[in-house]
Amino acid sequence: MSIFSRRAEIVTDENKIDELLSRGVAEAIVRNDLRRKLLSGKRLRVKLGIDPTSPDLHIGRSIPLLKLRDFQTLGHKVVLIVGDFTAVIGDTSDKDAERPMLAREDIEKNKKTYYDQIGKLIDLSLAEFRYNSEWLAPLTYREIGEHADLFSVADFISRDNIASRLKAGKRVSLREVLYPLMQGYDSVAIKADVELGGTDQKFNLLAGRTLQEKYGQEPQNIVMNPLVEGLDGRKMSSSWGNVIPLTASPSDMYGKVMSMADAQVRTYFELCTRVPTGEIERIMEMHPKESKMSLAKEIVEMYHGKDAAEKAQSGFMQPGDAPEYKFLRGGKIRDIADTVGISVSELRRLVSAGAIEVVGGEKIENIDAGLKDCTLKIGKHRFLKITFE
Repeated sequence: MSIFSRRAEIVTDENKIDELLSRGVAEAIVRNDLRRKLLSGKRLRVKLGIDPTSPDLHIGRSIPLLKLRDFQTLGHKVVLIVGDFTAVIGDTSDKDAERPMLAREDIEKNKKTYYDQIGKLIDLSLAEFRYNSEWLAPLTYREIGEHADLFSVADFISRDNIASRLKAGKRVSLREVLYPLMQGYDSVAIKADVELGGTDQKFNLLAGRTLQEKYGQEPQNIVMNPLVEGLDGRKMSSSWGNVIPLTASPSDMYGKVMSMADAQVRTYFELCTRVPTGEIERIMEMHPKESKMSLAKEIVEMYHGKDAAEKAQSGFMQPGDAPEYKFLRGGKIRDIADTVGISVSELRRLVSAGAIEVVGGEKIENIDAGLKDCTLKIGKHRFLKITFE
């Protein structure tokens, strides 16, 4: 059965609406007005924009995507905007330094995989999928000036991260001032009733309300999600490598979840999954390692399916618990790739890094080395017992 709701009718169940407005929600503007609209049965246009600044989305991006799915499940129209135009400018809402301008070629390359990645969480056959170059590219300098006239420089530089940069003597380019105008105009172009985003984007989200009023539209409501910490406890950032990419292999994804601190497990359950709240409470009463294993399996299953999740979990054991696999004699190390759920290129990388070894023996130095009866240690926590038919 599909995880997506294909019902045409709008769901107005109060309990479901209250959960929509509370789980993973740091702030809602204006909450009572949005709740009233959700209860009214009106089909809302719910907007989320994502800039293709890198080829891989990470699990932090899944938080607003899951909230978008919540709206979709209640029958509302979701509008996904890939910011192929805003990505050129770069959003510095969560940055402590100026973001460099991206080349058009890099943006085109990055956005190619977004459709499939987003489709892991959203039913794209029921969604509106747009690129904001469609309406931002044709804007005239006069129109941009009219948009800019609605905001003051003081409004922009009062934002915490901008104020901190200025105080530290760091450069803030005039280009950065344009970003909130562009994101705000996205809401005008698609006539958004609701916009989703992180708490770091509050200024940009509010800009949408201001611009919609200028164009005679009712200001959108806003639902902001908290930001999740990366695996090392710092701010999640691809540049720091503390993320879980949505494109990670099942075994790598499982291992990354298992590497996080015990204190992060509940937060990831609440923000990055849709395990019922009561079930989360039960899981959190378990031993911390068991709770984390439950989270790791749930996340892998969300992106790769149940079989892949079970295989990833079975490989994350102690040597004595290693699953046993039979191979034909004459096989090579490269033949274990499918068994452990990774590509040959990833296997080669692990071998090159010295991350695969025979338990109680030597490291594997070549993926074309012959297989023999042994237990292999793959990375820090995966084990595989090899026997022959």
